[in-house]
Amino acid sequence: MSRICELTGKRREKGNRVSHSNIKTRRFLQPNLVKKKWQVAELKKSVTLTLSASALRTIQARGGLERAIMLEKDENLSDRLLGLKREILKRRSEKTASSKGEEVHAVQN
Repeated sequence: MSRICELTGKRREKGNRVSHSNIKTRRFLQPNLVKKKWQVAELKKSVTLTLSASALRTIQARGGLERAIMLEKDENLSDRLLGLKREILKRRSEKTASSKGEEVHAVQN
């Protein structure tokens, strides 16, 4: 498993370890990743995600996982979250289509 955040796309960075004598050697800076289980209310299922600590704060600031997924750019999302985003969009379009059908039916009566 690669160490990449599924929401923000954060991954390891390259850097230099600099000694007191200014000798530079390569090092890698790993993101702070956490596995967390989330309930997706619209789809009525739970999903386990590998997220960075900053992504957890982003989810909280945006008001929930569904909203954070919808506001995030597609190129940052993992394949799993892209599929989840499509499912949510499909469910929302079905709900709006059914509610419009009910409105038309109510107007005709």
